[in-house]
Amino acid sequence: MIDERAERFTALRPLLFTIAYEILGSGTESDDVLQESYLRWAEVDLSTVQDTKAYLAQLVTRQSLNALRAQSRRREDYVGPWLPEPLLLETSNSTDASSDVILAESVSMAMLVVLETLSPDERAVFVLREVFGFSHDEIAATVGKSSAAVRQMAHRAREHVQSRRKRFEPVDPKLSMELTARFFAAASTGDLDGLIEMLSEDVVWTADSDGKRSAARRPILGADKVARVIIGLVRVAGESGRVEPAMYNNAPALKLYLGDSFEGIITVEVTEGKISHFYAMRNPDKLTAVDIPREISR
Repeated sequence: MIDERAERFTALRPLLFTIAYEILGSGTESDDVLQESYLRWAEVDLSTVQDTKAYLAQLVTRQSLNALRAQSRRREDYVGPWLPEPLLLETSNSTDASSDVILAESVSMAMLVVLETLSPDERAVFVLREVFGFSHDEIAATVGKSSAAVRQMAHRAREHVQSRRKRFEPVDPKLSMELTARFFAAASTGDLDGLIEMLSEDVVWTADSDGKRSAARRPILGADKVARVIIGLVRVAGESGRVEPAMYNNAPALKLYLGDSFEGIITVEVTEGKISHFYAMRNPDKLTAVDIPREISR
């Protein structure tokens, strides 16, 4: 019985992790949620479980909501912008993640940032309905609402997300990485005009440090200002550190080192062939597990 219980949970672990991560925006907290959920699963009489996927998704969602509400209270004292923890995908799974447009979008930094503007219940409803396709009745049982209330909540959440995330265009990761590499090569030479040409006019630089690292405490807007920030950053890195190409949240990224110290991850969003957003994670508390590959699915 123990083996069957573990097998059921392990088979669904990538999906359960993805649900937790999309609700919480934190890989480390998602791991904690899955551990707590498994302990609860260990006490369940399996003969009473008709649909393992629905049961475990409900269990993980409830634990994630508890964690999210606690996280929201801590965030009241957070210094500067809050960004999700960068997610390193399993190499064997990254192709599947990029080819599944809904899955790729659901773990993108841009989408996760938008989800932050929803209430905890709205976020859970949106994720379970729009990404994983659970029925309104299944979601109602999960969040403790009526099916009618969940239907209305799902509609509101979808409209809210669409108004802030009007388009998502699948981008070839290879082409995005090539653009990112050209951009940072230009930055290393101080080619301001060349950088601006690769940026959208309304490009945004957002940095998360919680005041624990040197970082802008408000988003920086506009091609000229963002290009100058990048030139300054690369100049500092060139003097005493390095940048390494990477892929996080299924998007091109750079790992920043100063001396021997790992200082952060910068992920890049590309829209219509130009860089439209930089997400810079400088908070050391959110960098402790970024080298752990995660498998996701839906």
